[in-house]
Amino acid sequence: MGTEQVDQIRRAALGAIESVGDAQELDAVRVEYLGRKGRVKALLATLGHLPEAERPARGEAINALKAELAAALSARHVVLSGAERKRAEARAAVDVTLPGRGEVAGAEHPLKTTLKRIERLFVGAGFEVAEGPEIEDEYYNFEALNIPPDHPARAMHDTFYLADGRLLRTHTSPVQIRHIKKIGGPPVWMISPGRVYRRDSDLTHTPMFHQIEGLVIDEGIHMGHLKWVLGEFIKAFFECELDLRFRPSYFPFTEPSAELDVACVRCDGAGCRVCSGSGWLEVLGCGMVHPRVLAGVGIDPERYTGFAFGMGVERLAMLRYRVEDLRRFFENDVRFLAQFA
Repeated sequence: MGTEQVDQIRRAALGAIESVGDAQELDAVRVEYLGRKGRVKALLATLGHLPEAERPARGEAINALKAELAAALSARHVVLSGAERKRAEARAAVDVTLPGRGEVAGAEHPLKTTLKRIERLFVGAGFEVAEGPEIEDEYYNFEALNIPPDHPARAMHDTFYLADGRLLRTHTSPVQIRHIKKIGGPPVWMISPGRVYRRDSDLTHTPMFHQIEGLVIDEGIHMGHLKWVLGEFIKAFFECELDLRFRPSYFPFTEPSAELDVACVRCDGAGCRVCSGSGWLEVLGCGMVHPRVLAGVGIDPERYTGFAFGMGVERLAMLRYRVEDLRRFFENDVRFLAQFA
């Protein structure tokens, strides 16, 4: 074996090192020539077949080749690393001539906006805001409101019961009982906003929704006061004149009871999918407080009378913003919510 073979390997290795384009290819060249089974290692293995006098010179030439290739590999690695760094910097560079993306401002959820709007209107009319627990017992949620254990009205609420016998409140009326007990008696002018829970889900109902219930108890309160307060509220909330109608209804805690309908704001009373073709939409239930409810909290029903009402915040938001499916408010679709910013 002459020096020609060493020179041949040198030329091939240096050419391969110079032509590689990345670190992975460079490492493959290193393994091919300087690895444990590489071509330079194979040259060293042939020294034992040479005459003893030729071995030192040949060994020195092979070691020199090994050092030369190692230096070439190291130099090429520096070059490739620098090139990769420049490419990374170019990818990360900011083109200051491009227009800025800007910051997208967040917005209040339409249900929160609606809730605050309703509260503001009633507070401006002299009502007090009261809140209470969402986990209730049967006394406050049912019995104190003239709904005893065997009353068929309980089936209307389709309640979520907890393992300990308590329940997720089905309305915010329990807050009214708690508030009366807290302040000791009339006069009472209050609203109770909050989340409530029922087993229901369709275009106009969800298992969790928001209610605002109102209560007025004082001397001389009659149905005319109820109709005037709710009529003025509807006019202020929708900022327009709407046809209203009160329909007789039934609620265990009011007598007489009624439901308030407004002309459908979607079709202006002509009839559509939202109003089921009737031209009317129910917005709340109301009535004069049942004497048993007053007596149950220590108020003399011969001296005091009152009215109560309850409305769904989602229903009012749905009508105000002309949303056909109430469940859209809870889907967290940013494209939908951004319309209310």
